[in-house]
Amino acid sequence: MSGCVFCGIVSGDVPAFRVADEPDGVAFLDTRPVFKGHVLVVPRVHLVTLAELPAELLPGYFALVQRLAVAVESALGAGGTFVAMNNKVSQSVPHLHTHVVPRTKGDGLRGFFWPRTRYADDAEAETYAHRVAAALSGAA
Repeated sequence: MSGCVFCGIVSGDVPAFRVADEPDGVAFLDTRPVFKGHVLVVPRVHLVTLAELPAELLPGYFALVQRLAVAVESALGAGGTFVAMNNKVSQSVPHLHTHVVPRTKGDGLRGFFWPRTRYADDAEAETYAHRVAAALSGAA
């Protein structure tokens, strides 16, 4: 869809620190992560809400989300992950996306208050993207 930043990332017209580019979806680092290594997973087609995701795309999309949850934890030595999705309210980009956020005990994340951080530079972001991508492919 014209003007959608996530569609631009899927098409390759908008740069992103990609973690996965598969038929079932594209995953990339959030530019304003809750914690470093925070990944967004989007379907290739432009949809705004989960209700719009066709039933035939559910298994592949959520299998990718599941694999990324494992990869983020493994790659970053996290104690676990927080996996979440907003529908309309608090959805900063109106394109269905799933957050996969690395968690550690005592990390300070409480309730639905999501403090944001930044990567020091593109090189640091690229390092995180490569670590998660490597874990996703089983190389880590």
